[in-house]
Amino acid sequence: QVQLVESGGGLVQPGGSLRLSCAASGSILSINAMYWYRQAPGKQRELVASILSGGSTNYADSAKGRFTISRDNAMRTVWLQMNSLKPDDTAVYYCNAYIAAPGRDYASYWGQGTQVTVSS
Repeated sequence: QVQLVESGGGLVQPGGSLRLSCAASGSILSINAMYWYRQAPGKQRELVASILSGGSTNYADSAKGRFTISRDNAMRTVWLQMNSLKPDDTAVYYCNAYIAAPGRDYASYWGQGTQVTVSS
């Protein structure tokens, strides 16, 4: 069974930094794209950043210049370094990945989410 487990959320003051981690575990043959999404109260879930298996990255306009997504394929882990945090960044952050398990095509898997609160 494939699982994604996030960690690293918490309460931070405006202008501060947090580093989110997401580790994939279970019976995994390959991981393709990995993503970070977020969902603020009363809002739709939105894509924050993505990274392909080869390392190519893409960011939402709100994240450009402040957030950095990275991954280690051997560790099956993706990180989101968030700097210069603003109250508008407050949300539950979710990890998503396209993973191939033995005998199965690539499928989308989600983590349970980690709360990020930016407040003074």
